[in-house]
Amino acid sequence: MLDSVKSEFRLHKDYAVVGPTNAVMGRCICDSPVSDFTVSLSLFLSVNLLAIVILSRGKCGLSKCITRYLVAMATADLLVIVCNVILYRIAHLYWRDTFLLYTPVCRFILFLAPTATDSSVWLTVAFTFDRFVAISCQKLKTKYCTEKTSLVIIVTLSALFGLKNIPRPFVYIHYPTVNNIPRGCLVSSQFYILPTWIAFSWIEQLLTPLLPFCLILLFNALTVRRILVASRARRSLRDLSNGENDKDPEMKNRRRSIVLLFAISGSFILLWMTTVVYFLYYRISGVFNRRSLFNPFATFEQAGILLQLLSSCTNTAIYTVTQSKFREELLNVIKYPFTLMDALQPLRCPPVAESPKRTGRHRVPHLQGHPGAEYSAKERPTVGATAPTGPV
Repeated sequence: MLDSVKSEFRLHKDYAVVGPTNAVMGRCICDSPVSDFTVSLSLFLSVNLLAIVILSRGKCGLSKCITRYLVAMATADLLVIVCNVILYRIAHLYWRDTFLLYTPVCRFILFLAPTATDSSVWLTVAFTFDRFVAISCQKLKTKYCTEKTSLVIIVTLSALFGLKNIPRPFVYIHYPTVNNIPRGCLVSSQFYILPTWIAFSWIEQLLTPLLPFCLILLFNALTVRRILVASRARRSLRDLSNGENDKDPEMKNRRRSIVLLFAISGSFILLWMTTVVYFLYYRISGVFNRRSLFNPFATFEQAGILLQLLSSCTNTAIYTVTQSKFREELLNVIKYPFTLMDALQPLRCPPVAESPKRTGRHRVPHLQGHPGAEYSAKERPTVGATAPTGPV
């Protein structure tokens, strides 16, 4: 029974990959390969902040609708790093004696972590669907692909997945109290027995990541099909009208958003593929019902978790590679502190007054106003020289 429970719970999301040996907040999970990379992943915190700042300025040449989705995705990825990497995984290793290990705080963290992950994944789906509508459904495009609609969808998805994860804190109970202080989060045994919790586990794993994975593949396939058909038709019309093979400005404008779409969705598919394959293998093959003291696919499972967390850190690199104006704004942000220092330098060190420039003629101070007060440098009298003789 214990081995079945252990295998079943390993199928839960990365923030709940805990077993009897490393079960709760407050226990070191140094035996997990993922823990070796958590400090490195936390460094991407500043990268996501930088992406949010640059995209929020709206100077990247993208429509307001696309910009809203990208800012929301960057914010959700930032929350994934904060909640899932820093507050959960790094806290296991370095902050064991802090308030983060109190059971109420621990439950709240384990509520925020899946909510941020679900929001990040489904915002990627929403962005993919938005670009599919913009390319394939011209009649719906004017009503759907707007800034107002994107804001409504972002708020709706965030609220829905916040509500969906409300039952999650009730999955955990605390360890035996010390000085009447509840510490740690231990998965309740009811989670594996009650049909309600079993159904919740299945629904949760189907919603993230299996269904989004399939939807992104579907929307991208339909988008590619539509692009190929439209490109052929447009090329034929231009050849008939102009007879020249010059560049199409309309296709050039579309190419920017299409490249961005395929880069983001392709990155999501590649980085989540390991987790999806692991989920399907365990659920379909029934391996989790076999009694075994060791999980032969533990490394494969942990690699999927690592790639899943890495997917929250790659979008900024994608923007930099695919968007020239984003690169320009990124360079401007990087150079801004140095530009500011140069601008403040005259205030710190006021300029020294320059001495008057000397010309070829010099004036003798005590003979000012006299016709012979000025003389050239060649006629300057030297020390010890005799006065010139001549008629006075």
